Amino acid sequence: MTGPAGPAADGALVLDPDTYVRGVPHQAFARLRARGAVVRLPGGVTAVLRHAEARQVLRAPGMFSSHLGGTQINDPATPADLAAVRRMMLNMDPPDHTRLRSLLTAGFTPRAVAALTERIRARARALVADVAGRGGCDFVTGLAADLPVATLAELLGVPARDRGLLFDWSNRVIGHQDPEYAACDTVDPAKVSGPARRALALRPRPDAAGRMPNPRSRNGMPDLFAYARELAAAKRAQPAGDEADVVFPLLHQPEGRVSDEEFGQLFWLLAVAGNETLRNGIPGGMLALLTHPAQYRALRADPSLLPGAVEEMLRWWTPVTHFRRTAMAATELGGVRIAPGEKVVVFFASANRDERVFRDPDTFDITRPAGPHLSFGHGPHFCLGAQLARVQMRELFAAVLEGLGELELAGEPDRLRSNFQNGVKHLPVRWGC
Repeated sequence: MTGPAGPAADGALVLDPDTYVRGVPHQAFARLRARGAVVRLPGGVTAVLRHAEARQVLRAPGMFSSHLGGTQINDPATPADLAAVRRMMLNMDPPDHTRLRSLLTAGFTPRAVAALTERIRARARALVADVAGRGGCDFVTGLAADLPVATLAELLGVPARDRGLLFDWSNRVIGHQDPEYAACDTVDPAKVSGPARRALALRPRPDAAGRMPNPRSRNGMPDLFAYARELAAAKRAQPAGDEADVVFPLLHQPEGRVSDEEFGQLFWLLAVAGNETLRNGIPGGMLALLTHPAQYRALRADPSLLPGAVEEMLRWWTPVTHFRRTAMAATELGGVRIAPGEKVVVFFASANRDERVFRDPDTFDITRPAGPHLSFGHGPHFCLGAQLARVQMRELFAAVLEGLGELELAGEPDRLRSNFQNGVKHLPVRWGC
């Protein structure tokens, strides 16, 4: 392996958002991983790089807290911002996390996901049919983004004309380090509902330097929370909800009423954080196929390989690069002493290529035996919508394989500037050439 020598240089590389515009620095992660399971990086970051230690951290919220310092590498800017992020389920520990998560589980059971599968399949086929005659498109905006947004809208009870809000909110959070996504504003106020128009009036604007507020800060997403309040009020007044709507039963709990503030945080989680893996995983999976034509042809020849191919896409691409925990007490991890309050960051991008778990980890192999990738996390915070995300990936790629044949790149992929999300903003493709 070539490149910078020493953990400081490699550490600076893997922490720099600009690095990821060129691609995930897998060689740097491999060098760091070879030094140890746990390596201290610049900026007070204790990096967890190997699979076993990553699982150890993620399944031990009593020792490695999501609540104490939040789950982002950078500390919240103010005590008020820290208090705000602590109210999100993503940044809670048991028992608070357990209580709120239990309220959502009914909407994501295997039975609930199975009930949605046919509608997801129909949407995926319709999306492909809509672009089939064009001979090419931007795979991200033309196909990959629409399916998860439509599914989320159905789950949340958001009307079709307001779906664009979900797209913009997701972009602003996923891409807050990227100038194009951070200020995403695609919704026409004349074409949305009254609650949506009122929410848009509260949307933050860039400052004099063109910067948007951090969407995870206390004042970062006032438009989302305003929309959530009106949605909650409307749902509380309804006598019944759609069978796919997870919001209605959440607001009509016979016991343990969910407050409007709690609902707002859950809405943020479902509308934005619940979309991250899929929004990045679908174009990432497509790019994996496009850059590995033999694997693409093998999948076209045998579509029964698709479930395993989706798992390999999730492992090889790793849509979410890392999540943070904070040590609650002195402990030892991977032979390294950890102090109370230490910022412990699990790098999924590294753990999913750990040579101790995955043979030839840099190879994209759709026939790889199913392995324990960590793209949906592990432990109490394992992604609630993991099975729903898998279904959407399988159905969209099945529709592409059947309806478009073999795609090829029609230009350079445009990658997201982010050390947190492994994303592709634009992916020009063509077919039928």
